[in-house]
Amino acid sequence: MSSAPSVQRTPASRAGFISPPPEVAITNAFERSFDNAVATARTCYSSTGIISEEKVVPSPPADEEIRRKKAEARDRLAQDLYQAGHHTTLQHSSFQFAVSNVSRHFIWSFLHSHPFYNSEQVSQRYVTVKDGSYAIPPLEGEALAVYRKTVESQNAAYRELCEILVPLVEREYFGRRFVTRARRPEPWRKEIQKKAQEIARYALPVATFAYLYHTVSGLTLLRYYRTMGQFDTPMEQRMVVEMMVQRLLEHDPSWKAIMEEPIPQEETVEFGVMASHPTDDDSARDFVAEFDAGLEGRTSKLVDWSAGNETILAQSVREIFGLTRSRMPDEEAIALALDPGRNTYLGETLNTTTHSKLSRALFHPRFTFRKKLSHTADSQNQRHRMTPGSRPIMVTHFTGEPDVITPPIVAEDPAVHDVYRRAMDGAWKGIARLRALGVADEHALYLLPNAVAIRFTESTDLLNLRHKLAMRLCYNAQEEIWRASLDEADQICGVNPSIGRYLLPPCTLRLMAKTTPICPEGRRYCGERVWTYSLDQYQRLI
Repeated sequence: MSSAPSVQRTPASRAGFISPPPEVAITNAFERSFDNAVATARTCYSSTGIISEEKVVPSPPADEEIRRKKAEARDRLAQDLYQAGHHTTLQHSSFQFAVSNVSRHFIWSFLHSHPFYNSEQVSQRYVTVKDGSYAIPPLEGEALAVYRKTVESQNAAYRELCEILVPLVEREYFGRRFVTRARRPEPWRKEIQKKAQEIARYALPVATFAYLYHTVSGLTLLRYYRTMGQFDTPMEQRMVVEMMVQRLLEHDPSWKAIMEEPIPQEETVEFGVMASHPTDDDSARDFVAEFDAGLEGRTSKLVDWSAGNETILAQSVREIFGLTRSRMPDEEAIALALDPGRNTYLGETLNTTTHSKLSRALFHPRFTFRKKLSHTADSQNQRHRMTPGSRPIMVTHFTGEPDVITPPIVAEDPAVHDVYRRAMDGAWKGIARLRALGVADEHALYLLPNAVAIRFTESTDLLNLRHKLAMRLCYNAQEEIWRASLDEADQICGVNPSIGRYLLPPCTLRLMAKTTPICPEGRRYCGERVWTYSLDQYQRLI
């Protein structure tokens, strides 16, 4: 069935989830956050030193009339600065929220789609997902029955995969990684089960609930409120962000003085483009085919890089020390910046590179990749906020047919692969039935599995890419991101070999820096002497 994506808003009369609603609470916050924003602004022009919150608006028992006039002056200055775009003062105050009963899809599409936040959320890799832990949109009748049946089937497939993957994971774990541990297998059963669970989670719907601590500045929260009507999960976004803002105003009502109204979904740029350039399943298939052909079989394809990457890196290193090329040739300058044996900051666990004058030379080389990852892998990938990507509006890529990433170990066993394939087929059949019943795509696509393919472009500088690859080339990294990172390191070696030779996992970098222990993971050691391998020898299934 080919049908145009529906982008209508949920009527107000039907707003809300059938499942337990999102829960939002402020757990930590600046006591006088708005006064602090104005105090920092006034300090910029103060000839008498630091301006305190007390000087902005005095606390009781100060005269009430004086406090009122001070508050009015505070609001006028705040509004004036806000309208002029002087927003850095709004970043000093941070708010830590405890958020529960929110979908993985919402977190991926909204909360984690920008760099200005910090989150710690429950892991599907290490924590078993319980039955019934998922968002149910405002559906009724047959549509609700179809949705529930599909989600329950996805959860059943997850549980089955958790069990039947264990022998495959155990074979790989004891047969390749930890041969000696096979003599005493019992202490490692739990670790093997978690590895199986990590793979089984691909079958779970993106509707699955998560809970997390989420910390943002006042400025970011204002941006949330202004943009909460955008795709992909506008109803959930409105519910959660309105609660966040309500908690903020309960804590400090003064913020209302500069709070703009949200942009209605119909007035967002993206809505207008989708209205003027509608897509359907057939056009999505054409896009997907074109994108995938461009990957040429890779998970991550290097599609652009600065022509003078190595030259500009070497020159910028020389500039830091006031040296000519005759005194420090290009290869020596590049090695000085990237070899952990010389730039010992690179061998430390604490990532101090942005604070090092030498390491900041790595900001100049640039790389762009076109990538295809599962929703669950990209949810981890996007946490590398300094390697940003332009991610899709999901419905525009929806082809009406199963479009998923299959973990290599699943493809190893026909019986396991059959369970996996049936789970994916069932998800798409459920979505198709909901669409046929007139359910908005916003709600139907909550049934997409974690395995659904995400296609996007990602660009970054060498400083942040080097750190990301150092983390994700580790054999303990999630397998799919590890594979993408291996693609990236390999291709950079091809175009910028003087740079690429230093894009390595943490153990190899620590060996080069003469840092001990070589593997920093302790009991989590992957079981392989990766520091003895060249990139073309890297291989893994789990």
